[in-house]
Amino acid sequence: MGKTITKVIRVDNETKKLMNEFYKDMKRDKTPPYAVFQADTGDTIVTLYESGKAMFQGVSADIEAEMWESIKKDKSDINYFMDNDKVNMEKKEEIVIPLEISSVGSDEVGTGDYYGPIVVTASYVNKEDIPFLTELGVKDSKKLSDEQILRIVPKIIKKIPYKTIMLSNKEYNDNYGKNMNMNKIKAILHNKVLTEMVKNNNYEYIVVDQFESEKSYYNHLSEIPNPLKGITFITKAEDKCLSVAVSSLISRYIFIKEIDKLGDKYDIFLPKGANYYVEDVGIKLVNKYGEKVLHDVAKLNFSNTDRILKEVRK
Repeated sequence: MGKTITKVIRVDNETKKLMNEFYKDMKRDKTPPYAVFQADTGDTIVTLYESGKAMFQGVSADIEAEMWESIKKDKSDINYFMDNDKVNMEKKEEIVIPLEISSVGSDEVGTGDYYGPIVVTASYVNKEDIPFLTELGVKDSKKLSDEQILRIVPKIIKKIPYKTIMLSNKEYNDNYGKNMNMNKIKAILHNKVLTEMVKNNNYEYIVVDQFESEKSYYNHLSEIPNPLKGITFITKAEDKCLSVAVSSLISRYIFIKEIDKLGDKYDIFLPKGANYYVEDVGIKLVNKYGEKVLHDVAKLNFSNTDRILKEVRK
């Protein structure tokens, strides 16, 4: 079980702008005094202050902070140039994926959910399939209801080639540790499904919905023989690349099915996300089945686990 970590770094004005954009969909309604924003990634709370101080609190705080430290040090997303002895910064032009192309793309679901597996999918979208997907209304899974996903995805998987890997809670808890954090797990799984999908398919782009810097992604794969190269990493890629959107939908579809099966097994509704409601359910599960049940249904490194066990041990 992981413990809560607090990490504080300093960021420049350009990195503040990048962070503000990156976390825009995760921001909390209430902001602490002197803060630009506070965001919740699922297992880490990110607070960016006007002073340029960025605070990361949670079980993956070190991973989240490392991503921004890497951007700050490597300047991989920023062009620097000197002007009148003053350093100015200019963001690189955003990568645009053409709409009418064939691509392989991947996305994952479940990494911010306390209950349920992690599901990573890569799919191949031939440009000839674009009209079919457009007519179905394919878009990011986060923008569709569970009912819409359950209706649309069976039609997609009959026509679109895809590869999915699912990591159960038990497998996740058995592997998570000092040398295996959430982003490393994601990098390994993305590499596996993408490597499978590029075989025998003619594509123009390989696209990943970016969850950390490219350098950090490949650092996680340093022990993997011949990791897949030539990937285009884009934030919010599900809105910009059809194959990533399809992968997002398929992953979500499988996640919904699996979390429902898990709930049926223990005769309880398992909520999505990682808010206080999951803790109420966790307390009921532990009271009925014992503490070991969390190993099979939840991600133990989330801070929710400590609060659940503290409550039941009173």
